[in-house]
This record gives sequence, structure tokens and C-alpha cells, in this order.
Amino acid sequence: MEKIDNLISQMTLEEKAALCTGASAWTTTAVERLGIPSMFVSDGPHGVRKVPNENDIAQTSLPATCFPTASCQASSWNIDLVRQMGEAMAEEAHALDVDVLLGPGVNIKRTPLCGRNFEYYSEDPFLSGEMGASLIKGIQSKGVGTSLKHFAANNQEYQRFVIDARVDERTLREIYLRSFENAVKKAKPWTVMCAYNKLNGDYASEHHELLVDILKEEWGFEGLVVSDWGAVHDRVKSLKGGLDLEMPGPRDRRVQAVVEAIKSGDIAMEVLDEAVRRILQIVFKAQDSHQEMALDVEGHHQLAKKIVGESIVLLKNDGILPLSGQKKIAVIGRSAKVPNYQGGGSSHINPTRVDIPLDEIRKLAGDADIVFAQGYSGGDEFDQGLLDEAADVAQSADVALVFLALPSSKESEGYDREDLDLTEQQLALIDAVAAVQSKTIVILNSGSVIAVHPWVEKVNALLQAWMMGQAGAGAIAEVLFGVVNPSGKLAETYPIRLEDTPAYINFPGDVGQVRYGEGLYVGYRYYDKKKVSVQFPFGYGLSYTTFEYSNARAAEAFDDVDGLTVSVDITNTGKVAGSEVVQVYVQDKDSTLDRPIKELKGFAKVYLEPGKTQTVSINLDFRAFAYYHPKYSSWITEDGEFDILIGASSQDIRQILTTTMRSSLQLPCVLDHESTLREWLDDPRGAAALGPMIDEMKKQFGAFLGGDEGIGMDPLAMIQDMPLPSILMFQPQFLPMPVEEMMDVFLQQAHSKDA
Repeated sequence: MEKIDNLISQMTLEEKAALCTGASAWTTTAVERLGIPSMFVSDGPHGVRKVPNENDIAQTSLPATCFPTASCQASSWNIDLVRQMGEAMAEEAHALDVDVLLGPGVNIKRTPLCGRNFEYYSEDPFLSGEMGASLIKGIQSKGVGTSLKHFAANNQEYQRFVIDARVDERTLREIYLRSFENAVKKAKPWTVMCAYNKLNGDYASEHHELLVDILKEEWGFEGLVVSDWGAVHDRVKSLKGGLDLEMPGPRDRRVQAVVEAIKSGDIAMEVLDEAVRRILQIVFKAQDSHQEMALDVEGHHQLAKKIVGESIVLLKNDGILPLSGQKKIAVIGRSAKVPNYQGGGSSHINPTRVDIPLDEIRKLAGDADIVFAQGYSGGDEFDQGLLDEAADVAQSADVALVFLALPSSKESEGYDREDLDLTEQQLALIDAVAAVQSKTIVILNSGSVIAVHPWVEKVNALLQAWMMGQAGAGAIAEVLFGVVNPSGKLAETYPIRLEDTPAYINFPGDVGQVRYGEGLYVGYRYYDKKKVSVQFPFGYGLSYTTFEYSNARAAEAFDDVDGLTVSVDITNTGKVAGSEVVQVYVQDKDSTLDRPIKELKGFAKVYLEPGKTQTVSINLDFRAFAYYHPKYSSWITEDGEFDILIGASSQDIRQILTTTMRSSLQLPCVLDHESTLREWLDDPRGAAALGPMIDEMKKQFGAFLGGDEGIGMDPLAMIQDMPLPSILMFQPQFLPMPVEEMMDVFLQQAHSKDA
């Protein structure tokens, strides 16, 4: 710190302003006379996209391992494996002279239509935060920085540069900031990248509450805040708002604007110095951490394959899988030859190699005859000839493997999907093949969920293999033939119809705004609350073996500050080894504010040989039981009972425990002139302040309305949700003083307990 403070004292105003804006598309500004180096950053959610020319954004990048995308990684529910991926990415970053990787993205999948969902982990903030933190830890353990993105509420591509996401405070805290908070506090990313969009009226790049009050001060973030590329609208406003580094550069006019703002007093020098200090800390950390490394092409390719093997989700299996004994196998679908393994846009990797599903199937099929039909083209045009060819090939075989993938015209960064459907040609292909082949298996490659109703009833097995990176083809083949037992679980709900999804009515917004009207009820929280049937629930995934849950246990009572350890015995009751994802959900049985029916608060993945049993213990901390209360502007707990739900998915709960939590919080009184009678009575201090007047108040109000014989309503039911002053105004003749003075007395008595 002394070194950095000394450098800042020697820098000119112009040098400081220049440092806060990039020198090129991918580098920060150097100050050669003071020995301040530049830093190279690169796209990197699932691989290193290092371009040869630092001034080119869209140029083809240098070869690097294309790992599976975030939607695939999250389905592994294996944080240790994701950390290994981060370590491998860091090694490649060193080999390619990259200092900071721009990722991971932990934005919530508010709707399955978001075009960038393949880059995001989950609809659940806890799972997203755990996955993001693990990747960050892996990358940064090797001396390469990360840029946690996109902060915050970047949940659609439609008008993403200008759309104003209108989110209430509690929803923002519990859903859309929670994954960022988890990753920041647990993994300490070097940088955080602001989003393009506005949040409740202010651009994320200028959002002082978001970038300073919450991120830097409340969460204790010590790194630098960088803009998404082109997200800055006003450099002076963004600097005031807490944005340290604008990218890309150069931006000479922006630099000059900062200089002029300092000279005019519009910005205090302390604000600029703070940004410079944060930038220099990361620049020198990158310089000190650089290592010479070679690219481990084969080792990282095999790691990428292993990740996919644990992430493929077996959605349906009538017993046809794993394959065995077939003499002739039909492989159908263009993506079996031209795999759809990554999304389009800023995360697009130039892979070191790409495995082909058709080739990998041939390697494991033994003496079986493999026949291929294209089935569909690379676009969304309809071709009856391809359907006829596919039907002929399928009919001649013992089993048909149908590979389906969305074309880039339907799924990519930059635009949202219009529907959840496959192309017309692909839907017709399923019908054509299933009509002539009674053993049909569908393999999906997509970044997010696909509508599979009603055609899923026509097929025997269904695998979701996601955008599986360069090595995913081998993992698919190994799952199909039973070399690998599938253990992936859905990190997002599969709805039956688009119309069933939580954000359907409010997405994508209009007149420059999108209202998050579903509030807390995103993903499985919504389907639980509305009792809406889904195709496949959050956390769901089949295996080639079976697991039994037994002997769940936890303390009958605990203090919130101590947390709770939940243990359960898991037994592999099948005939093959496999892994199970044990999921722990928490249900608050009684809370002051409405809460989701259940929320994921812990998970663990356990590998078991046949017949073996292992005890799985999962720790639930204070936040597992807390919720954000806007009136207190903090996370609170309340005394009471909680159900601990332990299961194989959000809808497959195997064990239930009930425990009592004791809250350690002494919450201040938040009663005011607008508080209702119910709120006064629910607060012990408020109820005590009202004292014996309350019975007389109810009695007199009932007399005023004339009871049931008067205006035909229950007076007590009516008044409990009225503001207290409104009740008192109906009966001033019974008060010892005017209503306004009476309220002041009540409030003084209630709040005096906090003094």
C-alpha cells in the first residue's frame, strides 16, 4: 500500500485520469515514467479468448481449451470440479499472457428466453453463488484475476444497453444480488464488472448505491470495478458512482472530461485517487503473479470431458440406456457431425480441438454397424428429403440416436429466444424417426431449457448435454454406453410451456423498462407457490443406479449464529457405482413477511459403489434461515420452527426434519405513523405502548360501525390492516388528546425501548 500511495503522489492529474480508462480493447493504461505496467484482460467465462491484436474485439482468438459453458457446469453440482476447471483456465491464461479473465457470470436465469443463459449458472442464487465462487477460487489460486459479472440484474439481451430493470429491494437482495454477494465474500474476485442496463432508474455504471454503498462498503469488496465493454455513458457520473476502470479504450475525450471535472471541483480528488489506488493494486498483483506456463492441451481436454460427464442430465430413460448388444445403430442429426458445443458472442473460444459425437460413438460401439443421416440443416429451413432419409436409416437400425441442437439464429448472446421450441424441421424429425423406430433416444445440445412436451412421450430416453465444450462428445458417448453413470442434475426448471414461466407476463418489458413483477418467485420458487406442474423440476436428474436416503438428523433447536449441521445417510441400492447430489432446502413455517415455500441452502455430491453407505453432512449458516427485511434494511432471523427438506430434487424430498431456531437479533422498532394495527400488535413494544386502550379501541370502533347489524361487516377484521391513526380518527371523542398527539405518545413509548 505504501508503494501505491507513493506512486499516486507522483502521478499527474492527467496520468490518473488516463489510468482509469483502457489503453486498447484489452489493455489498461501504462505509466512508463513511474514503472506502472499495463494489464491484459480477456473474455473467459469458459475458456481464454485471447486475441492476437489488442485493438481488435471480434478477431479470432488464439487456440485455448473450450470448456463447457456455465449452464453445463452448474448441472454437475460439483464445486470441486469447477474449481479444477478454474485452475486449468488460469494455467492457460498464464500461457497466453492474460492477467484477468472476464468471468464468471452469476446472473440469475429469470427467464429461459435470455439469450445469454448458457453463460449463467442457475435460476437459484445459492447454487449460482457457490459455482461462481468456486470458479473464482480456482482461477485466482493460480495468480490470475477474475471479473465477476454482470453486476447487476442483467437478465435479458433485449435492449440490454439501456433497459431499466425495476426490482423491489427485497427481491434485489435475495435473488439478484445474492449470488454476487456470495462470490464476493467467499472468493474475493480481483474485479467486478458492471452491467449495461439500468437498475431502478440509474445505469449500473453510474450506480453509487450498487457499486459503492453495497459492493465496496457493505460487502467489503477490495478490488476494482470495471465497466462492461461500452457500458459507460458519462465518465464523470460513472467515476462518482464508483466505476474505477472504463473499458475499452482509448477514450481521450472521456479522460479529458475527468480532468476538467477535477479542476472544476465537480469531482473530489479523493474520488479519483481511490479509483487509481484500486486499479494499481490489481495491476501490480497481476505483475507479481505472472508465471511462465505451457498449454496442457491434452490434460485440459480430458478435464473438460470429465466435467461434461458429470453434467449431462438424464431426463428420461425407460430402461433402454445404457446401450448394449445393438448390432446396428442409427445416428441422426447434423449436430452429431457438426457439434453445437458453445454459444455465440464474447465468450466464443477458438478450441484446441473438437471431438465429434459420431466419431466417439463409433469408438465405443464395438462391432455394431453405425449409419448416419443428417436430418436437418444448419439453419431453420424445412427439408422433407432429409426427413425421409432419416426415417429410412432409423427403420433399418436396432436403435436411433437423434442429436438435436438449436441454430445460432435462435440462441446466442445479443438477442433473446422467441420461444422454447426446437426448429420445425427438428420437431418433424422426432416424429419421423419415432414413427418407424420403437427405440429412439434424443440428445439435446442447448444453452438452456427446451420445450419437450408433447414429443418427449414418443421417445425412450432423453439426455440434456448442454453446450458441452470441445470434449463433450466423448462424454456423451460414455454416458450412452454406460462407461459413465450420469449424475447431472438440473440447475434450472424445465417448464411444460413458455406461458408457465414466472416472468412470462413482464418479459421483456416496454417503454425502456422491464418490471420484475414476479418478485422473489423465480424458478422453482414460483412453480411451488403457484402449484404449477413442470416437465422436469429443479435439481432433477436420473441415474443408472438408485439411492436411498435414511437416518436424517439435526439438532432439535439451535441459535441462528451457530447455524445447523444436517446429516443424512445415502446408500447406493443399485448394481453400478454412481454419484448422487444431496440437496437441502429450508422452509420457514411462520415468518412476518411472505417467504418462498422452500429454498435451496445446501448441497453435496457423493460417489458410492454399489451397496455402500456414506453419511453426508451439510452445514447451514445464519443466512440459510434469514431473509431481507426492507424496513430494517438488513437480513433478519425470527424465532420459530423450520422444516429441513432433504431430497434428490426440489420435488423429490426424501427426508424431513423439524427444528426450532432461536434468533439472536434485537431488532429496532420500525413502527411509524403509517403502521397498521396488526403491525402494532405484532411488535411487543407497540402492543405494550397501546396497552389497555386496545380493547376499548376495538369496542368503540365496533360500536361506531354498528357491528354486523350496521353496515354488514366484521369491524375487527376491517381495522387490523388500517393505519392506527385512521382508526383513532374515527373515535376522537374517546381520546384524551388529539390524534396527532396521541400517535406521538404511542411512538415515543414504542421507540423508547431502543434507546
